[in-house]
Amino acid sequence: MPGGSHYSETVTSVPDDRSSLIRSDDRDTAVERVQEAFSAELISHEELDQRLHQVLTATTQHDIEAALSGLPAPDAGTTSTIAAAAGRIRRRGEWLVPRTLKVHSALGRVKLDLSRAIIKHRVVDIELQLGTGGAKITVPRNAIVDIEALHTGWKDSQYQPPRQTGATGPTIRISGVMGMGKLRIRHARR
Repeated sequence: MPGGSHYSETVTSVPDDRSSLIRSDDRDTAVERVQEAFSAELISHEELDQRLHQVLTATTQHDIEAALSGLPAPDAGTTSTIAAAAGRIRRRGEWLVPRTLKVHSALGRVKLDLSRAIIKHRVVDIELQLGTGGAKITVPRNAIVDIEALHTGWKDSQYQPPRQTGATGPTIRISGVMGMGKLRIRHARR
């Protein structure tokens, strides 16, 4: 164009803060909290329906928080901590897995076998705070494993997802910090 140029640009906005987006297991946890509030007779059937609709149509963390507003915080009894300065930490056989399990060890090794454990939650968070010791975690055969929030020091984690698709078991989210040890995760054979 004579006498100047015109510049036109179409901009589409994408949220910069990906942390505000929700994951399906966050939605599952919110559904559980609403259902627990109804079971404890803290909300009416109508409020149950309304809050579940809010959770199921939520697109951000803010939407989830709004749907959970006024509900009691998650039961503190659903968090357990196992700690040792040195030595081994071991859980195996039939044991009740809490919603959140915190495992802290400066020097020892950790061995968690969830293959025969009693898991009542759709999502289980395992938070590791390990120094020099390694960890071996056996998860149920049909479990979904998420290790994206785990930070390793010297050695990478060893995890090979199973070849079959359509896992129907609980989601095991492993987070925290591994110092010099290695994390090995495997699915139970049966």
